[in-house]
Amino acid sequence: MKPSIQLRLSQQLTMTPQLQQAIKLLQLSTLELQHEIQEALESNLMLEDGEESERFKSSETEETRLSQRDGEDQRAPESEASVDREVRAESNDMPDELPVDTQWSDVFDSYLPPSSHGADDGSDYDPLLHRSRPQTLWDHLTWQLNLSRLSERDFMIAQTVIDAIDADGYLRADTEELLATIDNPTIDIDEIEAQIHRVQSLDPAGVGARDLRECLLIQLRQLPAGTPWRDLAIAVCDQGFEHLPRGDLNALSRLLKDSERDLGGALDLIRSLNPKPGRLIEEAPSEYVVPDIFVRKTEGRWQVELNPDITPRLRVNADYARLIRRADQSADGQTLKSHLQEARWFIKSLASRNDTVLRVGAKIVEMQQDFLEHGDEGMRPMVLRDIAEALELHESTISRVTTQKYMHTPRGTFELKYFFSSHVNTTSGGECSSTAIRALIRKLIAGESPRKPLSDNKIAEELADQGINVARRTVAKYREAMGIPASSERKRLA
Repeated sequence: MKPSIQLRLSQQLTMTPQLQQAIKLLQLSTLELQHEIQEALESNLMLEDGEESERFKSSETEETRLSQRDGEDQRAPESEASVDREVRAESNDMPDELPVDTQWSDVFDSYLPPSSHGADDGSDYDPLLHRSRPQTLWDHLTWQLNLSRLSERDFMIAQTVIDAIDADGYLRADTEELLATIDNPTIDIDEIEAQIHRVQSLDPAGVGARDLRECLLIQLRQLPAGTPWRDLAIAVCDQGFEHLPRGDLNALSRLLKDSERDLGGALDLIRSLNPKPGRLIEEAPSEYVVPDIFVRKTEGRWQVELNPDITPRLRVNADYARLIRRADQSADGQTLKSHLQEARWFIKSLASRNDTVLRVGAKIVEMQQDFLEHGDEGMRPMVLRDIAEALELHESTISRVTTQKYMHTPRGTFELKYFFSSHVNTTSGGECSSTAIRALIRKLIAGESPRKPLSDNKIAEELADQGINVARRTVAKYREAMGIPASSERKRLA
């Protein structure tokens, strides 16, 4: 094959550092963006926060004005100076120590953090670093156990029982396993059972149970003796627990020889109990959501604006910029030039990100006005391609913008991805979003009769009457996704 020279034209996208930075900022969440901005302010001397700079200059102006006024006060009349001398003379007559009923250390020492080095190192005290960790169920039970007057042997057994309790509050080990864990030949099963009952008497009620039936019984027995239907509810859980999931009053009435009315009250009392008592103590760490976009209705029109608190007003420091000389090739000069270029890129990328987020948010509001007006039932089916084509952007860009970005509306705060959903064709030739279908299913189930709940097939027929063709298995999938039990479990005979 003979070698030859050919001329070809082609197009390709080069990932320049500026483009990489713009893409990185675009996909960051609000909290991550604030962290990125703070790092840029600390690492780039050319960047500054415009608002902080203005506050600093205003404070300097105020200090200058006060110093000038102090100078004028020094040239006050002789009469004012004499008054000052009299006041100072009176103050000199006061004793060094006044009789008080408290000491300085009694009031103020408790507010001072202890120094880890034994001396003041000048570092600022951060109270967030000294926060206690969230309390766990283990901590809560151990704290109560320490208040009990137990022997060392009983305390060790009870602590072993607490160690085997999961986050829901259930004891997940039997007595044989606990006995093997203790590894003490002098301890028998009766001692372990005694400490299990002791742990079951602790707060929250129902903790330490080995199954749901025992959990309900523990909670019922800890209720006051005068609680209505308490004894009957205990009998239902003890003897007719297998009939509880169906709420079968006929079977319970035949078993316990009680009226259906009284059994209905007992079932209501049982439903008021907590099947997972351990969750009452577990403290999950707080998760904060800062909205990127605010949506308000003003004079009949929906207005969309960016959250002004999430991005500070960055600018190039003019004093440092004036130090740059074009022909300066020194190391300091090159560093200033490099920081200036990076600062301009960062400000431009940040402005591009904010503009893209605002455009996407405004287009979503434009296409989902029915949702804002009427709720989930008015949600319009929409995919990323619809927004991408309307704004002439790529779908990957829309995906980055809508991930971990939140919109605050009069109906709540939603992630931008919440407004995108698949669709189902209607008999009229239109489309209905899956979010709207879920809202309709929830509405139908909320209005059903407890004695005759709607089956998935019946719900599909109800939706078909409204012009929405949904298969029974689709209804079941949406119902399970919303955490709604099947019709057999929703049936209430009371």
